[in-house]
Amino acid sequence: MLRISLQTMLRGALIAGGLGMSLTAAAPIQAAAQDRMPMRIAVEGAFPPFNYVDANNKLQGFDIDVANALCEVGKFECQFIIEKWDDIIPDLVADKYDAIISSMSMSLERRQKVAFTEKYYNSPSVFIARKDSPISDISPAALNGKILGVTSSTAQESYANHLYPEMKKKVFRSSPELYKALSDGSVDIILEDKLAIYDWIANTKAGTCCEFKGPDLVDVTYFGEGAGIALRLDDKERLTRLNEALKSIKADGTYDMINAKYFPFSIE
Repeated sequence: MLRISLQTMLRGALIAGGLGMSLTAAAPIQAAAQDRMPMRIAVEGAFPPFNYVDANNKLQGFDIDVANALCEVGKFECQFIIEKWDDIIPDLVADKYDAIISSMSMSLERRQKVAFTEKYYNSPSVFIARKDSPISDISPAALNGKILGVTSSTAQESYANHLYPEMKKKVFRSSPELYKALSDGSVDIILEDKLAIYDWIANTKAGTCCEFKGPDLVDVTYFGEGAGIALRLDDKERLTRLNEALKSIKADGTYDMINAKYFPFSIE
């Protein structure tokens, strides 16, 4: 969980042209042939196991591996750019990069601002509380008086604001900060993407404190129809090429190999 230290490390670092920090991915695309289309890819870099920066300052994760595969098959010359989540859509629209491959749910609200490819994975959201918590009912009435934690500018925050309006909320800048608040008791319960927090619960000592509460939440209005790659609304050529590349890596088994590297079950 590198997000807190990562934000400090990245602050002020700029790529040429002042777009944000550019990092090498774990399996970087080699120098492109002449027919490759340039594509600057924004990624948060703080959302393990989907995207994060390792101890060697390399971008890693499911999103990064999928992006590299799409860049190869789609014949893109790719550059990765670290971007803060709150700024990631505005800076795409402002042409500071060309695509967002960072586990972005395709909500109806976001579809008004950006175009999306076909989904490349799907994940429900879920409430999580400590194992010693008396919480069993996650209805708005049952959670009245509890403190709910969410991450800023996420589908989960929007869902909580609209469906749990009376509940006291704490909003965190990052998933690692959110998880820490749950484990140390600063909040009573959190709402998070299920696959994102799966790694923390299953593979970290801190995560053993906690468990899923209630059913999976699937709501197209807030969570969309899965995670997609975001592009500017008028970027038709990249959209077509990315969708074709996505079909290709699913057909030839590349996607399944990437999936198996991170999860013992299909997330497609």
